[in-house]
Amino acid sequence: MLEILNPLVAVPTVPAGEKVDEAFDWLKTNFDLFFDAVGDGIESSVEGMHDILMVPDPLIVTVLLGLLAWLVRDWKLGVGTVIGFVAIQALGEMWEPAMWTLSQILLAAVIALVIGVPVGIASARSATASRVVRPVMDFLQTMPGLVWLVPMIGLFGIGNAAAIVATVIFAIAPSVRLTELGIRQVESEVVEAGQAFGATSRAILKNIQLPLAMPTVMAGVNQVIMLALSMAVIAGMVGADGLGKEVTGALAQANVAQGFDAGFAIVILAIFLDRLTASVGSRRPGHGRIKELRERFSPKPKPHEKTTAAA
Repeated sequence: MLEILNPLVAVPTVPAGEKVDEAFDWLKTNFDLFFDAVGDGIESSVEGMHDILMVPDPLIVTVLLGLLAWLVRDWKLGVGTVIGFVAIQALGEMWEPAMWTLSQILLAAVIALVIGVPVGIASARSATASRVVRPVMDFLQTMPGLVWLVPMIGLFGIGNAAAIVATVIFAIAPSVRLTELGIRQVESEVVEAGQAFGATSRAILKNIQLPLAMPTVMAGVNQVIMLALSMAVIAGMVGADGLGKEVTGALAQANVAQGFDAGFAIVILAIFLDRLTASVGSRRPGHGRIKELRERFSPKPKPHEKTTAAA
């Protein structure tokens, strides 16, 4: 019976993991100076952002973030933001780790968007680029985030740089996908109206497609930030500063109180960032877009034409 179940043809073993390991070893050997420079730049950037957040008194930072939430959405979110960040201060030693985590999330999100939005635009404007980019994004999005930390440690060493690069790789897919989706969903009639008024391809992208696609693009920003935040705890496993390091330390020491405090601070950051980016994304362009296109791209009458018309 066992012999019947055996396969007729043995499947050859493919050392895929070993090949990937060799590829990363080759990158480290031949581009060591490049990765060191990138790592130093990331470390300096995140430390600079952290220092900026730590220079003022925590209450001042809290009030400023509350004002930002009020300006972006309404006074309710502003008050909720103030209450949430005051609660983080009340947890004791969690304010500085929270600022480390906020700095890492913002830096990772900026890098992911700087790379992802142009790639999404290229994918929306070229079917060939879309066919190439789509499977790459599928791979990046489905690979567990913890896996990306392993090669990043080899390239950048233990610390913030490895965690942020792994976070960018893990979180970049939504910005690419939703940017492409938003541009493709712009009605062709609006684009044709811009073309009829003499708009160039760049002007159509800047003044028509991106503004109309902005709610979808901002949904991608929201997802990038949420995925980056989900890596916060995992980042603590490679020595990155922040709330993830607090959770990892609590796990090693079975310290329930420390783990709960760090987790509560992560929840507050998540709610704040989610509501803030969702509020920005909900602002849709106003009505009368065709009229605006006509005013923007129609040739303006010369002064003597205005005089003649008045006469």
